Amino acid sequence: MSTRRRQREIPPSLWTDPGLLGAPKPARLTGMGLWGFVDDEGRAELRADLIAGAVYPGDPEMTPEVIEEHIVQLDESGFLRIFDAEGTTWIALSRPLRTPRPLASECPPPPVQEASGRFLAVGGARARERVREEQEGRTSEWARWAQEQESGGTRTPKRPLLLDAPPIGCPDHPNGRFADCGPCGTARRRHDRWVAQQRYTEQIAEQPADPEPDWATTEKPW
Repeated sequence: MSTRRRQREIPPSLWTDPGLLGAPKPARLTGMGLWGFVDDEGRAELRADLIAGAVYPGDPEMTPEVIEEHIVQLDESGFLRIFDAEGTTWIALSRPLRTPRPLASECPPPPVQEASGRFLAVGGARARERVREEQEGRTSEWARWAQEQESGGTRTPKRPLLLDAPPIGCPDHPNGRFADCGPCGTARRRHDRWVAQQRYTEQIAEQPADPEPDWATTEKPW
């Protein structure tokens, strides 16, 4: 493989490396580009702007912020390690490419016991925290949706209007009467009027309110 620095070889096993395959597809492309960006021992200073220019020259969509997110994802998948040393943030590939007659690295080695260092993004943003917050936000949204779906079946039903409506008959015949009864007829009409009024009131309440007119843009009648 021809790189910007040295001639390097890609062993076939690297194409199925768990650290590479465990990252999202866009981050994998950045990871493969890092094979040629790092030194012979697989290390480099973490400069998202330089990585973007070297791996994706002329691509306006690959901003330093996008590269930062890819680096964090590659760190989490095990493709590389992020660490702090000498007041700077560095990266070290877990499996760098083989280089004939490799040169010694000028970058500090990663700590032996540390899985990954704190990642300080270009411009002071903290990409690791941003990615984690986005993941937690999506998780909370799904949890809220699931709770709403689960509680939907136990929601209290709406109280029927007829339970609160006036009786359909007179005091002597509260349930009405088939035979002629003047008071029952009056009670029935009062009952029907009350139900109609309540249903109309509910329909009005369910309609969306008309937007307030914009008097600044409304044409005047004069």
